[in-house]
Amino acid sequence: MIKECNAITLKEKIDAKEKFILIDCRELAEWNEEHIEGATLIPLSVFPQKYETVLNDKNAQIVLQCRSGARSMNACMFLLSQGFTDLTNLSGGILGWMQKEFPVVSES
Repeated sequence: MIKECNAITLKEKIDAKEKFILIDCRELAEWNEEHIEGATLIPLSVFPQKYETVLNDKNAQIVLQCRSGARSMNACMFLLSQGFTDLTNLSGGILGWMQKEFPVVSES
């Protein structure tokens, strides 16, 4: 089962220092513009080849995000098919996060 959370719920998880893995599945250029601090980049375009380098605990709590929530849902569905059990999609993606004026990190 894939759960969904919004930007406010994700911010609460981060502020409470909950233990989870935040995966950003946008492309590198988008990541460089802005991303959520503490996230790990695994672009959807290389997700099947790269996910195992970061995600090796199939029971870990994993939150996936992209720009608006569509690509991260695809990544959630892929991980579900690989036997991962605790998946959450950030609905609204980083756009929803920035709409709430939550902080982002820029690499540019």
